[in-house]
Amino acid sequence: MTSPVWHPYQRLSPRTEQDPAVPKVIGGEGVYFELEGGERLLDACCSWWCMIHGYRHPRLVRAIAEQADTLSHVMLAGLSHDPAEKLARALVRITPAGLNHVFFIDSGSVGMEVAMKMALQYHILTGSPEKTRMLALKRGYHGDTGGCMAVCDPDNGMHKLFSSLLPQHYFAPAPTSPFDAAPEDVEDDLAALREVLDAHHHEIAALLMEPLLQAAGGLNMTSPHYLRGARELCDEFNVLLVFDEVATGFGRTGKMFAADHADVTPDIMVLSKGLTGGYIGHAATLATDRVHDAFKGESDIHAFMHGPTFMGNPLACRVALESLAVFEEENYLEKIARLSQVLTRELCEDAELAAHPAVADVRVLGAAAVIEVHDAAALDGLRDFARDRGVWLRAFNRYLYTMPAYITTEAQMTTITDVMKAWFVASDA
Repeated sequence: MTSPVWHPYQRLSPRTEQDPAVPKVIGGEGVYFELEGGERLLDACCSWWCMIHGYRHPRLVRAIAEQADTLSHVMLAGLSHDPAEKLARALVRITPAGLNHVFFIDSGSVGMEVAMKMALQYHILTGSPEKTRMLALKRGYHGDTGGCMAVCDPDNGMHKLFSSLLPQHYFAPAPTSPFDAAPEDVEDDLAALREVLDAHHHEIAALLMEPLLQAAGGLNMTSPHYLRGARELCDEFNVLLVFDEVATGFGRTGKMFAADHADVTPDIMVLSKGLTGGYIGHAATLATDRVHDAFKGESDIHAFMHGPTFMGNPLACRVALESLAVFEEENYLEKIARLSQVLTRELCEDAELAAHPAVADVRVLGAAAVIEVHDAAALDGLRDFARDRGVWLRAFNRYLYTMPAYITTEAQMTTITDVMKAWFVASDA
């Protein structure tokens, strides 16, 4: 019987509608999930990059159970509770200095919607009501909700079909300088950013970017010097700087936050995915005093009109606190550094892989790695190939990537990279 579940990003062809073989997950343990029939797959992308502790982590499971026995949910409007208060204080402590105010929401995409609304209202309240546009980067991705679709890559992104629905914003070229670029090597990228700001800053409320790692845009990696330059340009042109750290936050780039590589504080930062260790959907949009204090006043216009039902959900806040405790107590940044070493050795330093005619580039940053190919067709069939070898890998477009859970061992990481490399050997056969 055909399943009533409508899956994301899937063409509804007659073949897929009639295919009974969509894998059904019945459980998970560590870095593996189990399918009906007993098949176990090593998860190379930790369920869209959020299950940073793996599946069925005993401390996280226990935290949810204990909280559910006390308070599963209560509205945050006009009320508060300890898990939300404690998590907000923890996030202020670990994020870049100055992000002192935390607005909870229920997903990363909505967190970015909140960031855009904050930026626009900030400029209204500070005397620049003409600043109603956003500036985003090509190759960027910020979510699938309406406002976010409008600031994703307008040319090669997945939302071109909806262009007639969306407001028009400005875009700067994606940075091309690599992570290890020297300061002078980012000058062209910053000049391109300056050109857009110079022409349109009077309309632009905020610059939105995924710092260092543009995830769904193809794992484009850039330099901390670009972040520093962007911060200076935003200050010069009275534009707020918004960091979308939904994918990069909580260690993915090798530091707790991508902003830490550059020692930069954005005006607004959005967190999700690893925030709860992936166990419950939740997000947070943090703001500096500068942004927050602009909302102080007695008139209706000073109220920030946003309030998702599940913002500050006690279960989500409690498991987020436990996730952070595990991260810090078990020194996850060291685990991430070791994973990065394995990824670099097995992928970036493999001369045979780099020389393969299908391969355009291989790059690693923290616990994220990608093999970029010249033609997306070169990855057709990859998912089944990896599954036959006990690994769950999802290539997209021209990108074969891994973003593993941080508890992945060296042997498990090598299993993943061996399968990634084996695909190109098999494609030659």
